[in-house]
Amino acid sequence: MAESVSIQTVQQLRSLEHQLGLKQMQIQRLLNITQGINENLTAEQLYTMYKEFLRFEMGMSKVLLMIKEDKDWKIVVDHNLDKVYDATILLPIVENFASLHTVKESDPEFLHEFDIVVPVYHKQSQKTIAYLLVTVANKDDLYNKIQFIQTITNIIAVAIENKRLFKTQVEQQRINKEIELAQEVQRLLIPQSLPKTKSFELSSIYQPHFNVGGDYFDCLSIDQDRYLICLADISGKGVSAALLMSNLQANLRQLIRQYTSLEKLVKELNQSVFNLSRGDRFLTLFVAEIVPTKGDIHYINCGHISPLLHTENTIHKLDTGTTVIGAFDKLPFIDHGHIQISKPGLLLIFTDGLTDLVNPAHEYFEIEHIESFLRENYKSSATIFNNHLMEELDRFKGNQTYPDDITVLTCKINPNAG
Repeated sequence: MAESVSIQTVQQLRSLEHQLGLKQMQIQRLLNITQGINENLTAEQLYTMYKEFLRFEMGMSKVLLMIKEDKDWKIVVDHNLDKVYDATILLPIVENFASLHTVKESDPEFLHEFDIVVPVYHKQSQKTIAYLLVTVANKDDLYNKIQFIQTITNIIAVAIENKRLFKTQVEQQRINKEIELAQEVQRLLIPQSLPKTKSFELSSIYQPHFNVGGDYFDCLSIDQDRYLICLADISGKGVSAALLMSNLQANLRQLIRQYTSLEKLVKELNQSVFNLSRGDRFLTLFVAEIVPTKGDIHYINCGHISPLLHTENTIHKLDTGTTVIGAFDKLPFIDHGHIQISKPGLLLIFTDGLTDLVNPAHEYFEIEHIESFLRENYKSSATIFNNHLMEELDRFKGNQTYPDDITVLTCKINPNAG
């Protein structure tokens, strides 16, 4: 009897030692994984530690871990599987299991390779963040093993999610910095004042779609009573567009010092933009040389939406020119437009963001609408015209947002005004 008790005691002691060893192993593994998370190991390194733990210490012969990353489910760990699994096919099956599930013959054949399905929940939100599917080689103390596996899986899944959120936050901070830089560049490039004389008045509207627009305009004095005005619509947004805008301004201001003709200026601008972007970015451009006291307008339209000139009850479309700037090493053709007015006129230059404006009835602010508004308001000064135009745009769009950047240059020309 004493011998029997002694054998039983030994067996109990061995069982306790085994359980203690298992607990110690679990604690050590938990410490290792926690240390790995604190040392900012990559997701791949954490998944490797996790897979080794399941294989060698938990006795799992087959492993599949599926985790939700952002909006998509992805299989991130697999070991010793007989076939390739697709997360989109697997998810509708396993999401039916709200708790630990032992795979049965009645379950879909897709699961028969596994013994157990373990859903893992985020402790705070109680949302499912992972599914673990395993085949168990060593079923000793299975219940305690599965409980610990759930804990480890939760730690891994939450750590990976935190990494993703941190990466998203860093990326957003980078984008914000980029936007701030682009805004500052744009603020420095957009002219703060425009000329206003008896014969010449220039006024602008600048309404960016987002914080940073892709439109650029300028007015430079060539010599006494001769001005160069331009409006460009640059492809893209952000820092890259701002850098192209900065390059355009720098080249324009350099070229104006040695100005001889619009044709040469446009060719030089095209070469500069192409050298910078190699054709990946381009811009539309309208550029004009104006002598207000003579009513003389020379211009080149580089793929830009046609400006409208209203004079003596007639609207002229200024569409003579060439193709967009920066798309080709050499411009395939270039034509020079010229018009001279003897009576006061109003020149309206704008980007296609104006015609892209949509009202609640899904109607566009079309050229016909702009021409009609121009006929009714052309006698106004450039500043008053733009004020009325903004009122009309706000009335037209209602509660709709601006779909794109809107930039308008309104030029009032009054020949012989002195």
